[in-house]
Amino acid sequence: MPCRIIQRGFLALTLTLGGCIGTGGIAPQTHELHAEQLATGDAVHAAVVDAHWPADQWWQAYADPQLNNWLSQALANSPTLAVAAARVREARALAGVAEAAESMQISGDAAIRRHTWPTDDFYGPGTLADTSTFDNTATLGLSYPLDFWGRDSNASARALDLAHMSAAQARMAELDLQGNVVRAYIQFSLQYAERDIAEATLAQQQQILDLAQKRLQGGIGTHFEVSQAEAPLPETRRQIDALDEALALSRNQLAALAGKGPGDGARLQRPSLSLGRPLALPSSLPAQLLGQRPDVVASRWRVAAQARGIDVAQAGFYPNVDLAASFGFMAVGGGALEFLAARKFSGTFGPALSLPIFDGGRLRAELGEATGGYDAAVAQYNQTLVDALKNIADQLIRRASLDKQQALAGESVAAANKTYQIALVAYQRGLTDYLNVLNAQSLLFRQQQVQQQVQAARLSVQAGLIIALGGGLGAGADVPADASQLPGEPPLAALRR
Repeated sequence: MPCRIIQRGFLALTLTLGGCIGTGGIAPQTHELHAEQLATGDAVHAAVVDAHWPADQWWQAYADPQLNNWLSQALANSPTLAVAAARVREARALAGVAEAAESMQISGDAAIRRHTWPTDDFYGPGTLADTSTFDNTATLGLSYPLDFWGRDSNASARALDLAHMSAAQARMAELDLQGNVVRAYIQFSLQYAERDIAEATLAQQQQILDLAQKRLQGGIGTHFEVSQAEAPLPETRRQIDALDEALALSRNQLAALAGKGPGDGARLQRPSLSLGRPLALPSSLPAQLLGQRPDVVASRWRVAAQARGIDVAQAGFYPNVDLAASFGFMAVGGGALEFLAARKFSGTFGPALSLPIFDGGRLRAELGEATGGYDAAVAQYNQTLVDALKNIADQLIRRASLDKQQALAGESVAAANKTYQIALVAYQRGLTDYLNVLNAQSLLFRQQQVQQQVQAARLSVQAGLIIALGGGLGAGADVPADASQLPGEPPLAALRR
């Protein structure tokens, strides 16, 4: 009972003294959005028919061993990921520094000094007057923060939240790297397919030129037909050279993404992935999907850290109480190590209280900075949430469109192939000339090129969709508790009521 009376009296005194500096009503003004508040649209609702979450190594679905090996090397050697990992280690170390402030601090201090004592009204006349002796000390100091208002614990929790945020950002960097490598590799595969078509087109154009020259030599053709047949050859050769350049640049890009030199990229072989693989999608939409995105998780940790910052700033308005103790030995005179004999002991022990009374508005400014940072973090989180849902919806719309485009491109290729086969049979039976056959073949090549481009776009959209869903990294398993996302009530608010 006496302890409770003392505690109440101490709190009443604190409130009285602390009333000199008030918060001035400074508080956060922005509120978080929730995924359920956002209208998802038809594209998201229509996607619930599938039931496949992204796997951790989702790129293995493309069934290309070279891609699997290259991504493994990229994840191991990328300088970008090394920077992200270093930032995580730095954030963890800073969290350790903040946590250490909550623990007992013990420090030692020793001094060996030669002191010349003057002769004056204070020192003499006396035994030390006008002499030089050793004046040595050895002290052991201890301090322990009582942290009544949670300043140190909230500062430690804030640093830990920032470490979680850095870890989520590292996962985002890893996901970005995976997506960039896969998209570059798909483009690499498409360039090979386009080069095949360009080579076939060149061979066909050469056949047309040969036929025109034979017709001219046989007296049934003209120089105009020969010139007309020669005209497209330089452009087709230029396109092949441009595709060779694009392939070389793609190798350099893939090498750079993997943290390697151009020489390693030059050893990349033609991809073996299929440009027409089926696509699948998870079924839980949209809140569960958004919670798996590392950027959304990082934004949530930033909000939690800023909320802790408000608690730290609010605690600054109240007294800081520490327990402090000091124990040591001293020696004036004698040998240099005489103080180690421990004949003269000194010690102190007791609470140390610091209380803000007038500070020129510093504490209010710090609280205003903390609440402003919290509002900015919440607004950024809301924007991240909106952008994430838009990204998922965009990928779903593109996915549905490219599925239809692939079917139409397949029909076009089938129709062009049918035309080519009819022209070929007609030529074999003497019903038409070979120019009609080559023209039908040119149409088939153009449709095949369109089909390859559509199929490559589908695979790129699939990669983009997996990235939009969080890439199977499981970031949603590491999120702050709801309670830590909102700034806490001032420690003494309940007592004021």
